[in-house]
Amino acid sequence: MKLFGREKEEEFTVLVVREADEVAEAVDEALRTAGPEERPGLERAAALLATVRETTDAELRGNWARRKIAEAGVKGRADSVPAVKAIREAEPGLSLLQAVRLSQEAAALEDEERDGQGRTA
Repeated sequence: MKLFGREKEEEFTVLVVREADEVAEAVDEALRTAGPEERPGLERAAALLATVRETTDAELRGNWARRKIAEAGVKGRADSVPAVKAIREAEPGLSLLQAVRLSQEAAALEDEERDGQGRTA
């Protein structure tokens, strides 16, 4: 179906930049030459970087959106209209579709946290 001259759905092009690999390599190099007083902090940093490397692009985007929504003072679900508006105001170059998808990824993270807490509580 063709609406208003568009032949296909707009692509979702939000780039996620990851530098964890480069930082992890630097920490690993520092660990190889670290003295005993530096080792505990560098080992902790290496463990944190390992966690970050496992984070998916959707989680990174969702966490970014959650931060922008919180900074705007929006209460309620991350996929609400005010949340989408906050995302677009934080990054004016985003299309409405991109902002909606980011808000959905943020809401999915909220749902996972809620469901995870519900199982362990």
